[in-house]
This record gives sequence, structure tokens and C-alpha cells, in this order.
Amino acid sequence: MNFGLSNEQEMVVKTVRDFVEIEIYPHENLVERTGEVPPELGAELKRKCIELGFYACNFPEEVGGAGLDPVTFTLVERELGRGSMGLTVFFGRPSGILMACEGEQRERYLLPAVRGEKVDALAITEPDAGSDMRGMKCSARKDGSDFVLNGTKHFISHADVADFVIVFAATGEEETSKGTKKKITAFLVDRGTPGFEIKKGYDSLSHRGYNNCILTFTDCRLPQSQVLGEVHRGFDIANEWLTGTRLTVAATCVGRARRAFEMALPYAAERQQFGRPIGANQGVSFKLADMITEIDAADLLTMSAAWRLANGMPSTREIASAKLYASEMLARVTDEAIQIFGGMGLMDDLPIGRFWRDARVERIWDGTSEIQRHIISRDLLRPYGA
Repeated sequence: MNFGLSNEQEMVVKTVRDFVEIEIYPHENLVERTGEVPPELGAELKRKCIELGFYACNFPEEVGGAGLDPVTFTLVERELGRGSMGLTVFFGRPSGILMACEGEQRERYLLPAVRGEKVDALAITEPDAGSDMRGMKCSARKDGSDFVLNGTKHFISHADVADFVIVFAATGEEETSKGTKKKITAFLVDRGTPGFEIKKGYDSLSHRGYNNCILTFTDCRLPQSQVLGEVHRGFDIANEWLTGTRLTVAATCVGRARRAFEMALPYAAERQQFGRPIGANQGVSFKLADMITEIDAADLLTMSAAWRLANGMPSTREIASAKLYASEMLARVTDEAIQIFGGMGLMDDLPIGRFWRDARVERIWDGTSEIQRHIISRDLLRPYGA
């Protein structure tokens, strides 16, 4: 693995970081205070991202995306992690699972999403089924040539601004060596479809402005053409296309941790107590040493996993390791940053307290820390038949 960045990657990093610092930072206090992003601001951020040529940069050139490889795209996500998610969501990274679209679906969903004409949201989690995807109760039964969808989804990020959602539902059962399991199918469901309602979600501690929603389906009738991929194969396409989302979490955690560190370091060098900078005290200087060591370690884990993914190598365990370590690292680094700033670290005048609150969800969504440890340990023990 080459640890140096190419000239193109250096340019990408600078362009995205400049965008975040110029276009995102100035609006963060507004979003933090109100919990909302004004629609006109979101539209403006999307327009500027499209002008930069970065919208849907995670999609191949053949469908209109920028065609960034996994390593370069991970660098993009790392820089976006520095900013408020309520605002960076408009930088436009549609769900990669849309590459499973076929035929007319490409014209109705995939291509408009890549061009920024439509926004998608991914609907998997339910009140009684989070990490256990096979335990979902939302179901779709066959009725003639249609499917009738019933059930509830919650914690669905940015569904409030989505034009359509990608919904996973149980469509049958199968017997396996581990007992009866549900067959899962993915559906494309347009906003405004009869029987489909998008409701305001919960007030969240983390990532204000990046809203979650509750989706309800009541006898929501969908034609066969709305099936994404194959019937009963939703679990397969989820595994194929959604693994990279954990890499995204790891990358954004690294970016946010670096921003917190870059604020804490000069403060420790300039803040005077007892006649000298607080950074001159081992109690603070050692914190800085531990913080940068953990950030660099998480960064290397994340980029190594991205490199393996880009080179077609097995990367599931490595991605899980990166997500696990980076998300838990962010919690420790932001906590130490608050400690260095002291009382000011808790005040709304600085974003440090927000970084600390935002960090908490990273160990939960896209697979909890416990799920990541399960993935890692299962991969290690499998060759031994355990």
C-alpha cells in the first residue's frame, strides 16, 4: 500500500476541505440552534456541489458520476466528516445500492439521483429490528402482479428531503441450518404513493439538522417494477452494496476527530495557567500525544480498508475494524478535547460540545460496535470451524 496521495487525490482533499470550511462551517451554528436546514440553503449547497463536479462522486462515470475509486472517495468522506452532517448531506452521495437498478428503474431512479434531480433514503431499521435485518416485521405480500406493503420503519435518515425511499421488507420464509429465516426484498417507493406516509422522527442528541423520520406503510400497493434487484434477494444486494457505508462512518469519524484536535492543540499551546501554557503540563501534553496517536491509527486502518476494497481484496473484517476503532476513537478524542478546553468546551460558543454529542451515534448506526466485534471475531474463527 502506497501511503502517499497522488496529485489528483491531493487536489480532491483540498477542494472538499475548502468547500467544507467556506460553505459549511458558517452555517453550522444556525443548524445547531434551530435543528433545521433552510430549504434554500440545502438547494444552494447541492447546486455548488454539482458545479464542482463532486455530486454522486461515488458512482461510476458510465452513469454520470465522478467515478472516484474507493480510496479517493474515502478521502472525500473524511473531509466531509469535519462538517455538520445536516449540511454535508447536500454534498450528494446517493446510496450505492441504486446501481442494482435495471431497465426503466435506471431512468426513474438511478440517473436522476446521480444528477441530483432526486434524493433517495434507505429504509431498513424498525422499532423491533435494527442490526437483526432478518427479524424485520415490515412485510410485503404478493397480490396478483403487485406487492402490498405494511409496516413501520424508523430512524430513517434524511427521509424528510427524499423523493423516494429504498425499503427492505420480508416477503417470505426459508428453512436454514440455523432455523427459519425471513426472505427479504428491496422496493423503490416514491414519496406520495398511496398508503405511504413520512412522519417527523425523534429529537436526536446527535447530528442536529440531519433528521430521522418514521415511515409507515398501510396497504401500500407496489407493482413488480418497483422491486429493486430480485424478489427474496434483498439481503444479498444489501450485503453487496452497503458494506462501504461502514467505511464512510470510519472516515467521517477521522475527519471530525482531526478537527477537534486541530482546535485543542493551539488552545493548549496558548492558554495560560499558573504562568505557563497548559500544554507544558504533562497532564495535557500526554492527552495530545494519545489523541494524535489514536487519530493516526484510525486513519491508517480506514485507508488500508479502502485500499483493500479498491483492489478487490477481502475487506469485510478490515472495514468492520476501521468502523469499530474510528467510532470509539472519536468518543475518546472529543472527550479529551473538552477536558483540555475546560468549562469553555461545554459552551455553545465552541463546537467541541457538539462534536462530543455527535460522536455518540457513530458507535450505533451502520452496525453497533458489538456487531462489528461479531463480524471481526467470526472472520477470525471461521477457518478453525468455530
